[in-house]
Amino acid sequence: MSTLEEVDHALGVLAFGYASTAARPSRTAFKKAFASAKGRRALAGKVTLLHCTSEYPAPVCDANLRAMETMAQTFGLPVGLSDHSEGIVVSIAAAARGARLIEKHFTLDCALPGPDHKASLEPPELGELVAGIRAVEVALGSGVKAPTPSEAGNIEIARKSLVALCSVRAGETFTEDNLGVKRPGSGASPMDYWDWLGRPADRDYAMDEVIQP
Repeated sequence: MSTLEEVDHALGVLAFGYASTAARPSRTAFKKAFASAKGRRALAGKVTLLHCTSEYPAPVCDANLRAMETMAQTFGLPVGLSDHSEGIVVSIAAAARGARLIEKHFTLDCALPGPDHKASLEPPELGELVAGIRAVEVALGSGVKAPTPSEAGNIEIARKSLVALCSVRAGETFTEDNLGVKRPGSGASPMDYWDWLGRPADRDYAMDEVIQP
């Protein structure tokens, strides 16, 4: 239920308390503590900001998970989600968007009276949430764009090579009529197709034979 400015004010109060200054509490003192190196260090070591939509249950359309990123960029602190939505989808999505902490209400029966139970998880669903978040953590990976070990065996099978579309004799010129692209990917790259056009064949090639670089 807060604005970014109100989050700023709340952090100032915490910084003031953690910094243990002798100053009298006030908006000015809070702001000064928040701007101080000591206050910043204390916040960095003690505070995780949780984004929350305070409705019970909270509509998915109001989850606004991007607000976590806004807070992380603005305050330089780890962020998470206090999730009041039904089910586990929003929490898992938050984990995928960088949430370091998920807070979720827990109940033995969502049908019990009171507003919190409708926004809570029963034991089986809580287990699904934990498993889902752990899977997301693994799926996020390193961020390095490169073939994975599980893909290695498929590279040659799935990719393509330059091939002779018909029998080609040694010394015969490669043209659009006798040079094509087919699987497997064990030969010359299709990206070099235009470089091979007009080049004489280094040896005899049978129809559909892969051309080696």
